[in-house]
Amino acid sequence: MRRAGCAMAGIIYTAVAAHAGRPMAIDDADPVAARQFEFEAGAAYERDSDCKHWDYPFGLAYGAFGGVEVGIGFGGQFEERTERLEDGSGELCVREHGVGDLTAGAKWRFLDACPLGVRQAIVPSVKFPTADDDKDLGSGKTDYDATWIVSRSIGEKAAIHLNLGYSWISGAGEDVLHYGMAADYQVMDTVQWVGEIFAERETSGEADTIAEYNTGFRWNPGDSLTLDIAGGSKITGDAPDFTATAGLTWAFGFNGNK
Repeated sequence: MRRAGCAMAGIIYTAVAAHAGRPMAIDDADPVAARQFEFEAGAAYERDSDCKHWDYPFGLAYGAFGGVEVGIGFGGQFEERTERLEDGSGELCVREHGVGDLTAGAKWRFLDACPLGVRQAIVPSVKFPTADDDKDLGSGKTDYDATWIVSRSIGEKAAIHLNLGYSWISGAGEDVLHYGMAADYQVMDTVQWVGEIFAERETSGEADTIAEYNTGFRWNPGDSLTLDIAGGSKITGDAPDFTATAGLTWAFGFNGNK
């Protein structure tokens, strides 16, 4: 059998950072505060022609000291896809489930604010092949990534974030250049709008650019808890036709502050 047009989850940012501001793929330059934790969990759905994919990610980040955080990300996944038989005699509906790839990374904010008010950070990460590649749920290879992040606040309610990164793909895969821009705006005291455009492109000369957009909201029912919801779709290339995610972020720490 061979796969027929299934857009795998995680097609953007092949080796993702362990921690990013839910519900966005684009990260901000601000690490978790020193001696504080942030736990993230959620559910994500992707639909693309003959494939439906569900992810159940969770992650934990810790502020090791001022300006530096470390974190891990893991989760489960379920996929339903249509595969054509190799002899061309028909199609078969395949359902697979298992764990996802494990990621580990760090975020170093090396510049708090330049004269223009820009904060900058570097995020290195590693993706370990814990997903089952025999089920087409992962690549079966260890990949590496480094991402440069720029964030700037605009007044007291808005901010923009820029990401530029490079993924080193093991095995026969092509390395990937990825980039994007996000914005957030405080609509109410407890509600924030978020939106982003992000893309990736294999470094081979003939590769197409894959781009998506995503937009949603964050809601803070309490000082330490944030709930989120977002949806998006493709702009160009072999990206999912529709994506949706919902989840939470819980902040806690040794000193009892957020």
